[in-house]
Amino acid sequence: MKRLVTAVFAAAILAVPAAQAAPVKKAAPAKRAAARPDWVHTVVRTPEGGMRMGNPAAKVKLIEYGARTCPTCAAFTVGGAPLLTKAYVATGQVSYEFRDYPIHGAIDLAPILLGRCVPNRAFFPLLDGMMANQRALIGRPGEIPQAKQEELQKLPPNAVAAYLGEFYGYTDFIVKAGLPAARAKACLADRKALDAIVAQAAAANTAYTIPGTPTFIVNGVVADKVVDWTGLEPVLRAAGAK
Repeated sequence: MKRLVTAVFAAAILAVPAAQAAPVKKAAPAKRAAARPDWVHTVVRTPEGGMRMGNPAAKVKLIEYGARTCPTCAAFTVGGAPLLTKAYVATGQVSYEFRDYPIHGAIDLAPILLGRCVPNRAFFPLLDGMMANQRALIGRPGEIPQAKQEELQKLPPNAVAAYLGEFYGYTDFIVKAGLPAARAKACLADRKALDAIVAQAAAANTAYTIPGTPTFIVNGVVADKVVDWTGLEPVLRAAGAK
């Protein structure tokens, strides 16, 4: 995971075209078929605060409201998302947007703030890494001492997020993945970003009444009682994916 995300950061820095010699006139080559767009690496931030992968004009638009501390979400990311990506996103039939939803409250804030702290192309690789390592992170042994819990209740939300990020290992995880420690600290302290998370969760409840995570929205309609790939794929196909 560290090599993958670090490579993304490096690519952003090194993507400077090299100088080229003057072209030599040659016979015009035979026309080739246009290459298929790389939809899997076409990733943009949406006005609603999510990150969308894929063809913006896809016939089927999938949104997942997920939590990085949710075991069912992790199971979908690890087992279902690769199938979704290969069969439907890569072909341009489906666009896939992930929207963070803090189902567990304060515990979710650090991984969300850190998970949004990277370039667009690194968002999904980092999400995959957090989900794949969720059990090791959120399931760490030991509990927060009672005195510390009482202290946290008196601290501002960003300070709580910073502490929990350290306690559960999310901060160390993203630093090892290649994000500078100072940048991680700044993202955890970003009150504007935290307020946006709260506002986006409220907007989600107004628009869809999120019953839990994951919640899948297909072309604007909640996929009722669908929480895994087995249940989701038939909904995508019914909406027009092939």
